[in-house]
Amino acid sequence: MDASANQVRKHEARLRVRYAETDQMGVVYHANYLVWMEIGRVEYVRSLGVNYKDLENEGFYLSVVGTHCRYLYPARYDQEVVVETWLLNTNPRVVEFGYEIRLAESGKLLADASSKHLWLSRDWRPIRLPAEYQRILYAGTNQNVSIEI
Repeated sequence: MDASANQVRKHEARLRVRYAETDQMGVVYHANYLVWMEIGRVEYVRSLGVNYKDLENEGFYLSVVGTHCRYLYPARYDQEVVVETWLLNTNPRVVEFGYEIRLAESGKLLADASSKHLWLSRDWRPIRLPAEYQRILYAGTNQNVSIEI
């Protein structure tokens, strides 16, 4: 059996901590990790050849319905950070992303996190993502994804 068949597709986004992201103690304010998760998510989708803007122009919106973040070590101004992103769970209506946020230099784990999202239409109703997008976005997961039309 091919070992790559069990591997999950992951994407790394790199960023540098800006001064405005730190608090009085000189560490990154906790809410900024959610922004970094969004950067990771958007870049993950872009790496698959899909642009969020294009999805939205077609009437598909990915709303956040839940997040979890476990903070393990502080990041500080001017440090380079890597946000590794992958798909945890998927179905035609819901997608859940996983994240590990690390210092680029040492690889030290700063936070592990997840976010859960629901696909919505322009009128804010839950919808199924079309099969052609399911094939693209859900490729590279380690689960058996059944495409539903």
